Amino acid sequence: MAWNEWEQLKAEALQRQQGPAAMQLNQLDSGGPPKPSAYGDLKVANDGLTKIGSAAFELYDQLWDKARVSVPSSDSAAADLSKQGFALGAGLKHVSNRWEEQLKSLMDACAHISNHMRVTKKIHDGDEGYIQRQMSSIALLDAGFDERVGAPGEKNKIYGEPSKKKDE
Repeated sequence: MAWNEWEQLKAEALQRQQGPAAMQLNQLDSGGPPKPSAYGDLKVANDGLTKIGSAAFELYDQLWDKARVSVPSSDSAAADLSKQGFALGAGLKHVSNRWEEQLKSLMDACAHISNHMRVTKKIHDGDEGYIQRQMSSIALLDAGFDERVGAPGEKNKIYGEPSKKKDE
């Protein structure tokens, strides 16, 4: 494609966008990106985190109880077959080893998810309290400096009445 053709295609596309029937996808008509508050707030419900963590923990327990059982019996069967001179013994041992590797990987992932949800819940609870404390102290500080609280030149009522000192 020649440079002139590219420039012509860009100009035509620009004209189509500015025409009366122009369609814009994934954009606001205001012309600018939406403000961060327009996206909404991140909300994490602790019961949701708890359910995910519990499901991962239950899956971990089930894998431990049920899927791991076949490994020792497969290993002993592979050893017996190998002793008797069957090539199938080495194949069964290979399958058993791969099963155990994959099972450990899956169990580690379940444990990681469960632990992560537990920690996330605890951190989220702590963050909520911290944010509320910080916001309340900022509001108090703002009230102390905000001229709207009192008329300019007058004492700000946020600080209360001045203490009475006796001059003797």
